[in-house]
Amino acid sequence: MTHFRNVKKEDLAALVNLEHRCFLKEEAATEEAFIKRIETISDSFFVAEEDGVIVGLVNGPVIESAYITDDLFHEIHANPAMGGHQSVLGLAVSPDYQKKGIASALLAHLEKVAKEKHRKTITLTCNQNLILFYEKHGFINQGISASLHGGFTWYNMVKPLN
Repeated sequence: MTHFRNVKKEDLAALVNLEHRCFLKEEAATEEAFIKRIETISDSFFVAEEDGVIVGLVNGPVIESAYITDDLFHEIHANPAMGGHQSVLGLAVSPDYQKKGIASALLAHLEKVAKEKHRKTITLTCNQNLILFYEKHGFINQGISASLHGGFTWYNMVKPLN
């Protein structure tokens, strides 16, 4: 059974390992980025565990804009108590645990917490091959993002929460 919880400092090595198994080097979060996210936005950084093993993660700061900007991958500020837009900078599930609904459950957990804190939307960018996955979860494709992260083409996906 999958259990969800807020991230802890002790999770760092497992998170870096998971991230590098799921993303290309150019798009993966660095160890330094994870340290900053754990220290600054642990209230919107969740892990999925099975039998004490981290099998998935979702994280992102609450931002003022409806869209993600590239500076967020380097500069993160503490989340406001209420309001704003919940961003997703990373959603990853270990290849050994994919196709079991864990990514969907992580998104649902993030959405539940975001609604409790009166966030306006959940916003993220994704590659073209993931648009359909996010649309199935209520996200609306807002077109090509201005993001140049990793040198890839990204699409703005936004899910209204009201």
